[in-house]
Amino acid sequence: MVEHDAGGLVTASLVTAEMEQLLGRDYPPVTYDVERSGIRLWARAVGYTDPVYYDLSCARERGHHDLPAPPGFLGHERYGADQEIGSQGPPIRGLNPRLTRSLNGGTEYEYHDTVHAGDVLVATGRFTNYRQREGSIGPMLIIRREVVFRRDGVPVVVMRATVINH
Repeated sequence: MVEHDAGGLVTASLVTAEMEQLLGRDYPPVTYDVERSGIRLWARAVGYTDPVYYDLSCARERGHHDLPAPPGFLGHERYGADQEIGSQGPPIRGLNPRLTRSLNGGTEYEYHDTVHAGDVLVATGRFTNYRQREGSIGPMLIIRREVVFRRDGVPVVVMRATVINH
């Protein structure tokens, strides 16, 4: 693919034909287990002190059937014995071999329901957009990904993330 800069000069695109073919295509589903210990660890790590994330009786008093997951916590990916960790879903780097580093450009969550301990979520991810730009650190590829987390086939959370490869 070829692009033109503001002066009309031809520049090589960071978006390859292979990457274009990946846009909008779902990656294989990934299963996540939401567990009480993960909820408590996440809540503590990000500084949530509300007892609803730690104490089951408090959670039930507030109308939850189990501990609710704090914002941003969607469980842990379920792995098999021969599976490489982090090998599932759309990758965050490696799409273009010229770009070896990545930065988090932001993550947004759209909640349709509360996630609780004991939930099993099935996530399906896809690339939704690529943009190329020149920054102070050199050429950058801005990648938008979307992951839909479903419980029993029903969307519960949609995560939209921006990743910057440079």
